[in-house]
Amino acid sequence: MPRAKPNHVGAFFDVDKTILAENSGTAYLKLMYQRGEIDWRAVVFGLGSYLRYKLNLLDIERWTEKNSVMFQGRNESATAREAADLFQTALLPSIYPEAEARVRWHLAQGHLVALVSGSTKFVLDPLAAHLGVKHLLCTQLETEEGVFTGRVVRPICFGEGKIYWIQQLIEREYVDLARSWFYTDSITDLPLLDLVGHPVIVNPDPLLYRKALSRHWPVRFFTKPAVLES
Repeated sequence: MPRAKPNHVGAFFDVDKTILAENSGTAYLKLMYQRGEIDWRAVVFGLGSYLRYKLNLLDIERWTEKNSVMFQGRNESATAREAADLFQTALLPSIYPEAEARVRWHLAQGHLVALVSGSTKFVLDPLAAHLGVKHLLCTQLETEEGVFTGRVVRPICFGEGKIYWIQQLIEREYVDLARSWFYTDSITDLPLLDLVGHPVIVNPDPLLYRKALSRHWPVRFFTKPAVLES
């Protein structure tokens, strides 16, 4: 029997600096520093890596592999509890109100909404629960019997890897990319922006801003939550 024609409209959202005004990885570094798990040099290194990422100069696969090692031997459930606490204290207050409104608008339209991020599910699970989003596409850390091995599942959810994981979703859920939306702030998401019918640029980095102007893509500037402005 021939496969049914795709009939779902998708709405895909990057997370850091698109839904969240804070970078989740930086927030996690701060938490680890406050707990004495890392020193100030690790924080500086992490911030430097984030700057290289924003300039599209970071080898993200190598960086992810290196950082996944620090989870080796940790309990998955304990990490999930830590991430839930992080979400409540640092990430929930940093949600852009306009981003949350867009997510809820797409849900109300019956669109298939998915968070698509290089972050792990430990960061995304509490955010998805808050927003009412059921689909998560993210970087996956390998576990054995509930303990992290220190390895990452390939491909990581970044660049072409995002397209790989979205392809699994659209084939499973019959999503029509030509009628779908993608929201992001980063030039690294250009391959996916080129695939959807409705690219939306949110608080873009300089490289993506120039690309958006040349492509005549809509650009939105979401307002930082008042709690972060004070």
